[in-house]
This record gives sequence, structure tokens and C-alpha cells, in this order.
Amino acid sequence: MPDDLSSALRELADSAASPAPTTGADVRRRAVSRRRRRHAALAGGTVAVVAALAFGLTTALGGPEPHRHPAPPPAAASLTAPTADAASPAAPTASAPSSTEPSPTAPTLTGPTPTAGASSPTAPAAVAACAVTDLAFSATDEDEKGKPVRHLLLTVTNTGNKKCNLYEYPYLRFPYARAPITVIKDSKDAPAALAPGEKAYAALLASGGHMDTYDTNTIPLSLQGPNPGSKPSDPANVSLPGQVSFDDGARVTYWITAPGPALRFIMSS
Repeated sequence: MPDDLSSALRELADSAASPAPTTGADVRRRAVSRRRRRHAALAGGTVAVVAALAFGLTTALGGPEPHRHPAPPPAAASLTAPTADAASPAAPTASAPSSTEPSPTAPTLTGPTPTAGASSPTAPAAVAACAVTDLAFSATDEDEKGKPVRHLLLTVTNTGNKKCNLYEYPYLRFPYARAPITVIKDSKDAPAALAPGEKAYAALLASGGHMDTYDTNTIPLSLQGPNPGSKPSDPANVSLPGQVSFDDGARVTYWITAPGPALRFIMSS
């Protein structure tokens, strides 16, 4: 058995050492194969050179940038409203843009500033009605000298220190008389506002040729309030220029701030 193995190994060695006989066809096939391999290698090198030149030209001419991976998509927007400390842009405020010039300020209101608990300012008090104690009264004869006294001018003067109003007309009523002396309605005027020292007037016709005469040298004069028919004040006894006869035809005007217009209502009677 070992001898056969040794013989086989020697035969194999001898066959490898001696090249197998080749024919002319084999030689031609091998030559063609080598030429094809050289052409393929030459074509591959040419392609590589062309690719290298193209890459260089592309880079030099500012070709497309290398591919970049896209950034990850932003997180999904929340459906809830943004909170106060969110990074979203804040809404524009009403503040004016900053400037080196001072901004105009709102005008300030003059006068005292009301304090807590202080009462609000009230309108000026209305002018009060004149009181008998704030006035001086007189009566003058407007008839020609030597004739009976029939036409009189009643005068009041504000002797107080405040302005006051005279309302309606002098309320003249003798003791035991059925009614006061009748007023001449056409003489109605606005209330007479008297500052200290100012005067008001009323014309008085003593008799109209009627019955029921009453002779006197004084006459009781009361003041009326702002409302017609209000209770008159206590009377002041006004001295007359002598003895005067009154009857039921006597008439008196409203208080007027000028003597001429007042007398015009009685002098034709």
C-alpha cells in the first residue's frame, strides 16, 4: 500500500513539473484574451480620468453643494393657547416708540384735588329774598304842590351787606280792610335784585274817586315771597308825606328798578 501511494505522488509531481503541450489555437486564444483585458483596463482608466476631471470642473465652477441630511421636522403645534412665557412673538403694546424728545403730557386740571370723604362742590346758593330788617322805606308825593296827595312813589333801599331779591309787589293792607290794595297787572316785572345800597320802586295811587275812604299818615307795607300767594312778612309802617286819603280805588305797581317806568302806570289816573 505505501509503495502504491509513493508511486502515485511521483507521477503527480512529474506531471506538474512538465508543462502540458499547447497547440497554436490555444496560443491564439490566449493572445486574444490578453488584448481584451488590456482594452478593458484602458477603458476603465479613461472613465476614471474623465470622472476625476468632471468632478474637478464641477467643484471649480461652484456646482451643487454636497447632499445634506434634512433637519428633523418641528414638533407638532399644540392646540392649546400659548402661555404668557411662551417664545411666540408678543402682541404690540400701546407704548409709544422711544425718542430723545420728551413726550407730551396730559394737561392737568387746576383747582383743589378732592380727598376721600370730602363733599362735592355745590352750586352757588340762590339769592335770598329781602327781609324787612335789611331795607329802608320811604314815600314821596309826586303831585303838584298845593294839590291833594294822590300819586305816591314808594322807595326801598338795601341797607344790608348781601344781595337780595324783592318779589311781586308791596303788600299793602290797612287794619280792618277787606282786602289789600289791588296791583296793576300790566306793571309786572322780573324780581328786583338789590345789591347793598341799591334801590327799587313801586308807584301807589291813593284814591280813584270811589267810596270807603280811609285817612292816614302811615301805611303798613309787607314783603312777599318768591311764590305768588305766599304769606307776606310782618309789616313795616312807612311814613307818608302828610295826611293821605285812600279809598277802594287805590292801586299799586310791581317792584321796578327805575322810578320813571313805575310812575308811568299811575300818573294818567
